[in-house]
This record gives sequence, structure tokens and C-alpha cells, in this order.
Amino acid sequence: MSFEFTARLPLSRHELDRDYLARGRPDLFAELWADDSTRVLLLHNGQALLADDGALALLGAAEAPEAEYLIYLGRSIDAAATPFVAAKLSEPAAATLGGDARWGDLRSLGASLGDRDAGLFTEALAMANWHDSHRFSPRSGKPTLSVQGGWVRKAEDDDHQLFPRTDAAIIVGVTDAEDRILLGSNALWKNNRYSLLAGFVEPGESLENAVVREVFEESGIRIAEPVYLGSQPWPFPASIMLGFRAIVDQSLESRLTPDGQEILDLRWFSREELAASLDEIALPGPTSIARAILEDWFGGPIIDRRDW
Repeated sequence: MSFEFTARLPLSRHELDRDYLARGRPDLFAELWADDSTRVLLLHNGQALLADDGALALLGAAEAPEAEYLIYLGRSIDAAATPFVAAKLSEPAAATLGGDARWGDLRSLGASLGDRDAGLFTEALAMANWHDSHRFSPRSGKPTLSVQGGWVRKAEDDDHQLFPRTDAAIIVGVTDAEDRILLGSNALWKNNRYSLLAGFVEPGESLENAVVREVFEESGIRIAEPVYLGSQPWPFPASIMLGFRAIVDQSLESRLTPDGQEILDLRWFSREELAASLDEIALPGPTSIARAILEDWFGGPIIDRRDW
């Protein structure tokens, strides 16, 4: 079995050299603040400051308020090699920008941002979420400091280094013998929201085994031959989504059964049935890999007034 998957994955786009060797320079941020070409992306409460045209508002270093911490994101891949830095702002620092400051959420904006801005925002948000959840050493309980250009945290009197981590999660477009697709409604969502089945990869587990296990646990469906499609970072707060397609295993007995905890309802949809249901259900938003896999199966864009 094979699937041709050519969908655009909004948060997998980038136009940046991460310039990792520069992270070890002890005076990196002093050098960057002395460089007039440096541009700073401001983050506050999981959102980025936006310009009037909806793109990221990338400020000069001298314009940026004082930050809780800085993250060196890298340089543009064009001849200008523009350096980019993310600055996480406290509430008082964000307030200095005034009440007219416009902030944007990556989940909502990811599909509409350009390649550069989508990559910058995704990297910056993922790193900021990691910083905010690793403020204390798991060994000593002491506060940690940001070092190495914002890519390492460590306690002052401890050589143990903390590095960013990403949680692997699989997401699966399951189809049956009639080429209908399986969608589920999660307990954490409003009851009219449906998406593909997904779950985290467990320790000591391959991606393929995670696909088979998660689909069976959540739906009671046995699948065969999971096929990898592609991946997309999902920094909400710290995941990478690994997309798969799979078909129902006709050699094994399956009974469509929501697990009752994570998944409260399951439905098979033909393309015609899905199109006819768009006034009553909401589908995954255009920033997600779930939407890309769904539209790839559907055969084109799905016009959904209830995107989330």
C-alpha cells in the first residue's frame, strides 16, 4: 500500500539557518544588539507581536523592551544573513508597548503567515514553552538560567545542562474498504468537533507500533500497513506531529468503539457525507497536519465555516 502525499504543512516551513555554532559565543547577545540588522520577535502569553499587515512585527534591537530571556533563532538564508532573536516579555514589559499593540496566536495564524514568519514563530514559541517549563533543575530544585544563546538551561552551581525536548505524537488518517475516513470527537473539545485519531509515542515504542496501538485503544479498529506521510512541529506546548495513513485490517475483527475517556464519538465519513456535514461539525484548523491529511484524502480544500 502507498499514499502520495504532497500537502503543504504550514508549520514545517522555514527560511532560516539556525546558525547553531554561534550559540556558544559568550558575548553573543551583546554582538547581536550592536548589529543594526538584528531583528527581534516579541513573545507574550504564547503570542507574537504583529505588524499592521498581519506579519510578525520584527523590531530593531534598540526598540525591543527588556526581556525575561532571549533566544537566538538564527539567520536568514538570503545574502543579508539577517540575525533573528526571540524575546519573551513579562507583563510589565508588554504593557510598555501600549494598548494598541496587536498580538497573534500561532494556531490561528500559522497557515496565513509567510514561510519566514511561520518558521520563526514556530521555533520561538517551542523554545519559549520549553524555557517556561524548565525554570528549576530536576536534580536540585534550584532555579535555572538561560545560556548558550537560549538553547540550554542550567543552575548556577551545577554543571548539569538541560536541553530542549520535543514530544513525538502520531496522527492517523484511517480509511476502510469503502475509502471512508474515520474521525473522532475528543472529550476535551466541544461535541461538534471531529478530527483524526492521534496520540503520543510511548517509551520503547516505534512510530508504527504507536499508530496501531493508539488507533485500537481509541476506536477498537485494527489497522494494517501504516504509511508515514510527513511531520510538522506543533508547539502547543512541545510536540512534533508525525502523520500517517492506514487502512482497516480486513483479516482481523474490528468493532467501532470509542474508548469513552479520550474519544466520546466516532464516525465514518465518505467525501459526500463529510461535505454534507460541514454545517453541523467543526474540522481541524488549516494550520494543523490533521487538516492537511484530511484534505489530501478529500481531494482538495474543504471550505469549513467552523475552523478551529
